[in-house]
This record gives sequence, structure tokens and C-alpha cells, in this order.
Amino acid sequence: MAEAARERLINAAGEVFAEVGFRAATVRDICTRAGVNIASVNYYFGDKAGLYTEVLRYTHAVARERYPLERDPGVSSEESLRRFVRTFMMKILDQGRPAWHGKLMAREMVEPTTALDEIVSSTIRPTWDMLTSVVGELLARRPDEAIVRDCAASVMGQCLLFCHCRPVIERLFTERRYSHEQIMRLSEHIANFSIESIRNLRARGSRSADPTRAGVQRSRTRRASVPKRRARAGGT
Repeated sequence: MAEAARERLINAAGEVFAEVGFRAATVRDICTRAGVNIASVNYYFGDKAGLYTEVLRYTHAVARERYPLERDPGVSSEESLRRFVRTFMMKILDQGRPAWHGKLMAREMVEPTTALDEIVSSTIRPTWDMLTSVVGELLARRPDEAIVRDCAASVMGQCLLFCHCRPVIERLFTERRYSHEQIMRLSEHIANFSIESIRNLRARGSRSADPTRAGVQRSRTRRASVPKRRARAGGT
């Protein structure tokens, strides 16, 4: 009975937090939806903040169980990136979970709370570390850390666009629901686009791929060539 009440609170709170955000949500509204006494939040979670943190843990646990992001050491770096993108896209666009899961995380990204530190540490950072590891291998043996970070952020950004910008995408492309086939198609496109871009960066070399360094190098080259031109001009 107690476990059922706790579960109802988590689901009711997830809906309310996703709809109005943590700050606007009230314990009374959450308890009304869950059909429990208003004192239940303090009893099970300590306070509203404790309930919110538990809701975030729950939604990540559900996603992690359904779509585990694990790397197979037996596959190539390119295939590892393809698998990462497919799994991550299924994870964030999953239609099987309650709709509030994705909305809640979208809110937390733009309206961060004190719970974000724990979520980053326990869930987001391990995902990020896996992605940067794969990207680093694709770039070179000893790639520039900033370029690895920027490439990984580009991969992640392409994926998150389809989740966090959904209202805009619905109005641009009239796609209100992602089918499994659509998610697979988008995943393949993102993976292909990213791999090809990383190949180009690798071919050019990490140092020349950094526009700041390239600009400095060109500037130094121009400055070095000026005395030579002046010398030639003076000698004629």
C-alpha cells in the first residue's frame, strides 16, 4: 500500500513538474492528483525538492533500463558512434514512456534546479564521457581536447534538437509523432553527417582544424613574409 502511494506520488509529481515547472508546482496539487494525504510528500521524500529529485532519478532509471548506453569493445569506433546515436535518439524520443518524461528533462535543461548537479554527475556525465571517448578515437590518437569536445557537442546537439525543439519542428514539418522508422532514419543521418565531418577534420589534422590556431598561423606567416618583400623591393 505504501509503495503504491509512493509510486502514485512520483507519477503525479512528474506530470505537474513537466506542466508548470518545479517552482510553480504545489505539493497540494501533486497530492490531489496522486490521491494521497498532503503530508505524504514529507513522509516519503522530505519536501518538494526531495520529491523532484526522486522524480528525476526515476525517469532516468526508466530510460537507462530500456535503452542502456553501453559500448561494445568488439566494434569499430564508427559503429560505436552509430550505436550511440541510435540508442540516444530512442531514449529521448521514446513514445513508450509517459509524455512527461521528456518534457520534464527539457524543462530542467532550460530551468535548472539544485537537482541538476546530481543528474549531471550520475547520468549525463557518463553518457558524455562515452561519447567523447568514441569521438576522440575517430579524430586521432592524440586529438585536441577542445576539438573533441566541440565535435561531441555537435553530435549531441543534433540529437537534442529533435527533442527540445519539438514544438517548432511540428510547425515546420507537421510531424507530431516520431515513428520507429523515422527515429532510425534520423539517427542514420546524424551518424553519417557526424562521421563524415569528423573524417574531414582528421584528414586536415587537429591543429589546422582549429580556426583560431589556423588564423594565428596565417597571421604569423603574413608577418614573416613582409620583410622579405620589402627586402626584394629595396634591392631592385
